[in-house]
Amino acid sequence: MTPRRKRLAWIVAGVAVLATAVGLVLYALSSNIVFFFTPSQVAANEAPQGRAFRVGGLVEDGSVRRNGLDVSFRITDNARTIPVVYRGTLPDLFKEGKGVVAQGAVGPDGVFKASEVLAKHDENYMPPEAAEALKKAGHPMQSGTVKQP
Repeated sequence: MTPRRKRLAWIVAGVAVLATAVGLVLYALSSNIVFFFTPSQVAANEAPQGRAFRVGGLVEDGSVRRNGLDVSFRITDNARTIPVVYRGTLPDLFKEGKGVVAQGAVGPDGVFKASEVLAKHDENYMPPEAAEALKKAGHPMQSGTVKQP
């Protein structure tokens, strides 16, 4: 084998190893990606079926029902509302009328079964996607009340 062919063989082998590594990394990341959707998008069946995703908006006033560790509430973007059930301890900042992001999946009955519930961390922050969804839905937000990271 000539030096030129040896060099070409090494380059081809290196590209193959690199492509395999990139493929494995992308495969591992694809199973861990969790997308964000608004209640309107979930109601319009834009959210993935049978896969975990996040839904965010405001906890609807008067919708929180507790039964021991079981909690049910509704999340709204002021255009659509979806029911959520969760079993576990809620964050201290979880309150009616406040922003929330829940991670889980929609069951066959149309109820979002949350595996995790996150509340916004202070009065001035809301995830950019949730803020945009509320703005589109016509939620009255005062200027300066929403900070984008």
